[in-house]
Amino acid sequence: MAASGIDRFPASLVLAGAGKMGGAMLLAWLDQGLDPRRIGVIDPQPSRTILELAAARGFTLNAAANPPEVLVLAIKPQVLDEAGVLAPLAGPRTLVISVLAGKTIANISARFPQAHAIVRAMPNLPAAVGRGIAGVAANETVTLEQRALAEALLGATGRIEWLADEGLIDAVTAVSGSGPAYVFYLAECLAQAGAALGLPADAAARLARATVEGAGELLFRNDASTPAELRESVTSRGGTTAAALEVLMAQDGLAPLIERAVKAAQQRAEALSG
Repeated sequence: MAASGIDRFPASLVLAGAGKMGGAMLLAWLDQGLDPRRIGVIDPQPSRTILELAAARGFTLNAAANPPEVLVLAIKPQVLDEAGVLAPLAGPRTLVISVLAGKTIANISARFPQAHAIVRAMPNLPAAVGRGIAGVAANETVTLEQRALAEALLGATGRIEWLADEGLIDAVTAVSGSGPAYVFYLAECLAQAGAALGLPADAAARLARATVEGAGELLFRNDASTPAELRESVTSRGGTTAAALEVLMAQDGLAPLIERAVKAAQQRAEALSG
């Protein structure tokens, strides 16, 4: 993954919440050269991994801090209403970056009344391996300099996609936020289908898993090709792949099923944001 420029990050930073997503971002920042002296981490119950990381890298853990230039919120969304203790960490000049699922910019603004500049991001699980993608929206107060800070921090774990309308975050949640689970389920179904054809279950599982891994890597390495072009490149007229795709691409096949699934996820995201 290309460097995000995080090694030249010029601002003071507090990360609130160092669980799976917060911890993944923290590790990426440190591994890519962010000065640990610029980082403060707030987590009332830090994991052993975070405790060991603090001892090894030297960032501040659970110490009183003045409002930083950037506050990243990675706490659990359901505890946002109980996070009043964090409110003093967001001053008038603080950029607040939230990765809280289902919490709008208005929700964040209400809990951090001193903050003016707020960025809302929806990352996904592959951020933990540096291959994530985040949909990102900002309120009108965020400056170009603050957008650059957000890009450096969020880009350290993968790609980012700026959105002109925060309302599209729910669609991002449905496509890329929840999307890894759909891919994992595809691997499950492919393994089950192989077992139904008589393959040993463990062999079918290995074949399915390796196939999904490899196909994803081909997508990653061939970013100039569309998924459709890659599909066509491995499909011979009248061959086995074509026979399977005739089923998957039927009028009642995979495309409308995926569309209904993604719509259900979007509707649930809208309800949670409500």
